[in-house]
Amino acid sequence: MTSTSPYTSWSGTEQDTINDLLRRAVNDNPERPFLDFLGKIYSVSDIDREACQLANGLKAQGISKGNTVATLLDNSAEAIFIWLAINKLGAVSVPINTAYKGEYLRHQLSDSAATIVIAESDYAERTAEIADGLSEIKTLVYRGDKPNLTDFKHQLLSWDELHSTNTSDPMIEVSPGDLSMLIYTGGTTGPSKGCMVSHNYACNLAQLISEGTGRSKDTVSWTALPLFHLNAVVNVLCDLKAGGRMALYPRFSVSNFWPEIERTGANYTTLLGSMFPMLLTAPENDAEKRCRGQLAIVGGAPFPTKLQEAWKERFGAKHTVCPGFGLTECSLVTSLPLEAETKPDCSGKRNSSFDVRIIDDNGNEVPDGQSGEVIVRPLKPHVMFNGYWKRPEDTLKVMDNMWFHTGDIGKFDEDGFFYFVDRKKDYLRRRGENISSFEVESSFRRHPAIEDIAAHAVLSDMTEDDLKVTIVLRQGETITEEDLCRWSADQMPYFAVPRYIEFRTELPRNPVGRVLKYKLRDEGVTSTTWDREVADIKIQKR
Repeated sequence: MTSTSPYTSWSGTEQDTINDLLRRAVNDNPERPFLDFLGKIYSVSDIDREACQLANGLKAQGISKGNTVATLLDNSAEAIFIWLAINKLGAVSVPINTAYKGEYLRHQLSDSAATIVIAESDYAERTAEIADGLSEIKTLVYRGDKPNLTDFKHQLLSWDELHSTNTSDPMIEVSPGDLSMLIYTGGTTGPSKGCMVSHNYACNLAQLISEGTGRSKDTVSWTALPLFHLNAVVNVLCDLKAGGRMALYPRFSVSNFWPEIERTGANYTTLLGSMFPMLLTAPENDAEKRCRGQLAIVGGAPFPTKLQEAWKERFGAKHTVCPGFGLTECSLVTSLPLEAETKPDCSGKRNSSFDVRIIDDNGNEVPDGQSGEVIVRPLKPHVMFNGYWKRPEDTLKVMDNMWFHTGDIGKFDEDGFFYFVDRKKDYLRRRGENISSFEVESSFRRHPAIEDIAAHAVLSDMTEDDLKVTIVLRQGETITEEDLCRWSADQMPYFAVPRYIEFRTELPRNPVGRVLKYKLRDEGVTSTTWDREVADIKIQKR
């Protein structure tokens, strides 16, 4: 028997926009303290006013409804202000991973067609280095000290120059189906693609997460997750919607975690998979002792049951939750309300937003308990992505039989609980970052000593993947693994620098020449594999 969804009919329920959500929060309680960034407190009205001033500054630079604006910003109050400002104009926010540089950065800036890029000073310099290959860019806005851009040919503005004195709301008409942001995927089989996220998609996801994490007006949430990821952005919406407060931290730090929880009075936090064991294996400190039991709810993914129990025992967390399963294209297609019945290591059940099925290779639905590919379709308007930005062919490829094919393997049990099994696609996830094997391979192929390469996953002890590159050198070429590793650190984001490197004379291939990555994954770390951690090489996060 197959436990299909109890929700099968289309329902045009109430829809929302980020702009309306913010306006309601201002109307309900404008002076409510909402955001704590390193001890500086902003009320809801403070945030709205800053967003209005920046929106009017963007408007003066020619930004209007439907335009894209790219940002490379560290976690800060200003990063929230500018995102909301972009949306106030009906424009589309394109938050880019701050570790990106070179071809990684050029591709996303070019693909998004952003005419304005807003960046921290250091990242502005990276942008200027590739600006000649970006025909759309007209203005670069820097935050912080003025960067040294001697050859930059476009308009250069400071953050203060963008910040208008006009505090009025532009009041641009925005509908729930209008685009709010482009969130770029890891680019598993080609260049990374921009997922088109509508206003209602983001708001509906905030509602599902709120149900799974018990958000309320008494919630004080703490996050160090980067605002260029969808999960951190939606956490802002959750707290705006519920009437709670949030504390934003620049970057996750094991040593600063408990002092920050104590300082802010946080009773909720959301983390990424690798952060859970990091904190569990860290030495006990005084702030941790004083905060025992303070965190009523701890959520994140992946968050295996064994780790959840360890968190409850050591830190006194009342609720530990993995609120559901989803992808950027369709987040939380299965979910789990906070007080609902659950089972070990499940990712909730189907919800009223999505129809979710498990199919075999012929497209037939499989029985309960049997694994297969997860396919999804919406049951409400504007709760999934609107497709891939400027890539209709790629959108159609994942919409076989008008169902979105996730490329992931999962199963439902007889009670309707969902379990993620494995990834069907050739992508990796390392410490919360999706890594494109295609882009890693493209970067390494630029090295003159490399003939062939395969980037693939190796199972990590941190609940996610480690990255390994298996390389064939050109005839007559010699280079050490360490030298190649250090070279790659200058060519790609820190998180995409491989931990493992192995030289071989050839790669395993099928009869049509495709590299058999599953064989490389299964072989894992061999006796001839070089390990960056054993070599004690540190990669700077820059």
